[in-house]
Amino acid sequence: MKITILIDNNTKTKSLYKEWGLSVYVEYNDKKILLDSGASSKFLRNTKKLGIDISDVDFAVLSHAHYDHSNGMVPFFKNNKTAHFYLRENAKQKCYHEARIFHPYIGIKRGVLKKFSDRIQFLTGDFKMTDGVYLIPNKAKNLDKKAQAAHLMIKENGRFVYDRFEHEQSLVFETPKGLVIMNSCSHAGADNIITDIQNTFQDQKIYAMLGGFHLFCLSDSEIKSFAERLKSLGVEHIYTGHCTGEKAFKILHDTLGDKAVQLYSGLKIEI
Repeated sequence: MKITILIDNNTKTKSLYKEWGLSVYVEYNDKKILLDSGASSKFLRNTKKLGIDISDVDFAVLSHAHYDHSNGMVPFFKNNKTAHFYLRENAKQKCYHEARIFHPYIGIKRGVLKKFSDRIQFLTGDFKMTDGVYLIPNKAKNLDKKAQAAHLMIKENGRFVYDRFEHEQSLVFETPKGLVIMNSCSHAGADNIITDIQNTFQDQKIYAMLGGFHLFCLSDSEIKSFAERLKSLGVEHIYTGHCTGEKAFKILHDTLGDKAVQLYSGLKIEI
């Protein structure tokens, strides 16, 4: 299994773009899979510099319905003519950020779901995408409390309510070393997501978790507590970036040591 970070907030070379967003390219057995498309077409420009042909992608997945993961969908569809994009059924809900005067829209670009309806597949429940690859929804309860702390909302029946992250899903791979989980922002909490996956695949251990952890807005003590919970779950490798934040990554690394690796545009991982 080979993983390439197409775009992240960080980069180690000026030749690759960075942005507030995430896109991940995975080669798994004979399949090529795209997780998210970043906040713009910059992920696509990076593929050309990394020697990746996006037209070869067999499956595409949207981790959740926020702009910084979905705004590159149109460029993807223009450059790949066959792959379906897998979204949660509730990705149709419109996402907003809570603010004092008005709530800015932070969801999928309007019109995209309709325009490319023949390329988009909406999912409910656990889903086997291909042999050894699964899409698993959030299963933890009371996630609206996490949304309130993060000021994230959806518009439902004409009114704003706190998000329940029913549009979020994890991409899970079976490997000889154990399960590899990918969840680009982990709004449900990476610790909750790992527990969900453990309960779903009870006979398999979890080898690695990759994604953003949405810790940038938390206090040091909250991040430390989260890091200790993560450590207790026994996952061997943590690859994190995007909405985790620089301060939070340092705290994670202090707690987890070299098990914690920071993401950046162009990072390659082999499992």
